[in-house]
Amino acid sequence: MDRRIRVLIAKPGLDGHDRGAKVVARALRDAGMEVIYTGLRQTPEMIVSAAIQEDVDAIGLSILSGAHMHYFREVKRLLEEQGASDILVFGGGIIPDEDVPKLQELGVAAVFGPGTSTQEIVDFLKRAVPERWQAQGLA
Repeated sequence: MDRRIRVLIAKPGLDGHDRGAKVVARALRDAGMEVIYTGLRQTPEMIVSAAIQEDVDAIGLSILSGAHMHYFREVKRLLEEQGASDILVFGGGIIPDEDVPKLQELGVAAVFGPGTSTQEIVDFLKRAVPERWQAQGLA
């Protein structure tokens, strides 16, 4: 199956710094993925609605504000409510190491901190998304 990975990159909340999100979005696009960048100041509802409308395989949240637990929890909850829990959720930004296991318990597939190479994120998605397709019988 020659299917392109579709990823939505989102900046939830009031944080106005999106350089990292744009760098990741460009790297994913350059790696052959279809990328939808929602822009700044998105609510969890806006993010999930866009993800469902765009039929994405993954959502990447970029969070620098310290509100990561709230935003990841809300996005995961809304995906579940909308019957879209098959969409992989990952993220990055300023997230304390001690919160990573809590995010993983919520079902966040990966957390990438400052200094992570874009290639690491690309490699993760190229591995994780096709694994999900296969588990869902789509590959």
